[in-house]
Amino acid sequence: MMKHLIEIRDMYKIYAIGDEPFHALDGVSLSIDEGEFVASMGSSGSGKSTMLNILGCLDVPTKGSYLLDGTQVAERSATELAHIRNQKLGFVFQNFNLLPRTTALENVELPDLYMGRLSSRERHKRAKMLLERVGLKGRELHTPSQLSGGQQQRVAIARALMNNPPVVFADEPTGNLDTKSSVEIMQLFTQLSNEGITIVMVTHEDDIAAYAKRHIVMRDGKVMRDDIADGGKRKSQAEVSQLVKEALA
Repeated sequence: MMKHLIEIRDMYKIYAIGDEPFHALDGVSLSIDEGEFVASMGSSGSGKSTMLNILGCLDVPTKGSYLLDGTQVAERSATELAHIRNQKLGFVFQNFNLLPRTTALENVELPDLYMGRLSSRERHKRAKMLLERVGLKGRELHTPSQLSGGQQQRVAIARALMNNPPVVFADEPTGNLDTKSSVEIMQLFTQLSNEGITIVMVTHEDDIAAYAKRHIVMRDGKVMRDDIADGGKRKSQAEVSQLVKEALA
């Protein structure tokens, strides 16, 4: 039986815009189970990125409850949130966020350098194994400028897996990639999901969202549609497009 890895209840994120409050999140409640592959969708300003930032402990809600792997994190300090991020979460961003003068191997090793759980030898061995896992064997000593966009994103995915997190958050992970590289990256995410890693992805592209088995459509800080694939079968791009269209109608 799957357990809830992520559980949020009545979550709000409110900003003061002049004299009026702006609800970036407006009473959102949802749960995400271990091993789910979730795509969060919606137009700019819908709240999808705000929700991802809060789920990823990069921001805190104005009010509401957030349980991550059984731990209440909504009211943790910045130091505690940083520790939770390093322990339990991996991140993949649109712009890769790699250190430019650092090799692929050294970029992947970074999360454990902060945690200090492995010896230098063990850290080097794990980083090398992860690069091989994402198809970059032989590229360990290349710097980001010596790698294509797709290869840089593979390094970022390997880095996200360094501390063996139960969940990986991906913010527009194919936004800067060509079609071929995008397909390769999404196939890699699908493989990771099949291995039991939870993937929570923000995207505005229907063809990318089609790789996920669950689609959350947001508008004005609210969840308009939460659709789980029937029998685990992926939706086609056309079906995802129709789902979003109906949710935002």
